[in-house]
Amino acid sequence: MKVGVLGSGDVGQTLAKGFAARGHEVRLGTRDPGSERLRAWSASVQGHLSLGNFREAAEFGDFLVLSVHGAAAEEVLASIGPAAFAGKVVIDTTNPLVFPEGKPPSLFVGLTDSLGERIQRKIPSARVVKAFNTVSSVQMVDPRIAGGPPEMLICGNDPSAKATVARIVQDFGWPGVLDLGGIEECRWIEPMVPLWVRIGSKLGTWEHVLKVVRP
Repeated sequence: MKVGVLGSGDVGQTLAKGFAARGHEVRLGTRDPGSERLRAWSASVQGHLSLGNFREAAEFGDFLVLSVHGAAAEEVLASIGPAAFAGKVVIDTTNPLVFPEGKPPSLFVGLTDSLGERIQRKIPSARVVKAFNTVSSVQMVDPRIAGGPPEMLICGNDPSAKATVARIVQDFGWPGVLDLGGIEECRWIEPMVPLWVRIGSKLGTWEHVLKVVRP
């Protein structure tokens, strides 16, 4: 596939590198594609990976990943315009986190709406699937978890898009997905992340995962 990754932080770099290592052509979209740091990083990546701005990455990809900070997601999408996303599967990795000074993170939207739903409304002809937002970037590709990785929690409105994402999740080393339903289920998946942060603070690690264990 041609994959456009919007966002050059830890999540964007990890997933872009994972796609490139598996033979996909990747363009990483960022606010500053001329960054020396990013150029040095991209040169070290195995496979076909190039840098561009957000619009270039969105137009390049047949398949897209949104991995910008949650607070910037709607602004980035608006700057590109919905036409670049029409008909494309978009993995939404974002979380609506705010970080009050001296306190653990909380959500800037939740329970009656979600960032995933806002993103789907912003790009209505895209096929948005929430995935990867409940795990650490260091575990997203080829996870190393005692007892094996759990199923990835996902949701979205388009069954075929979710099937595509499920195949990618498995290709990245996860056993499969636990599909919770339509995009409105982001209202319950996204609030898991402040809990994940609090657990990490107690355990002193950011490589942990939350796992559903069947009887």
